[in-house]
Amino acid sequence: MERHRINCYQCKHFYVTWDPKFPRGCRAFAFKSTMMPSVTVFQSSGKACMKFEPKQKK
Repeated sequence: MERHRINCYQCKHFYVTWDPKFPRGCRAFAFKSTMMPSVTVFQSSGKACMKFEPKQKK
């Protein structure tokens, strides 16, 4: 089991929603969550997020 924690704030697919019940979202997997999306993915699949892509540096 992989224990590497993924920081969604550094991923280009992460976004903050306007929904107070589900404030964090992932465009790659097309869902909103109360938790960080990488935690939700790990809990669902048992694997670290496979869609992580770092944000482009300016």
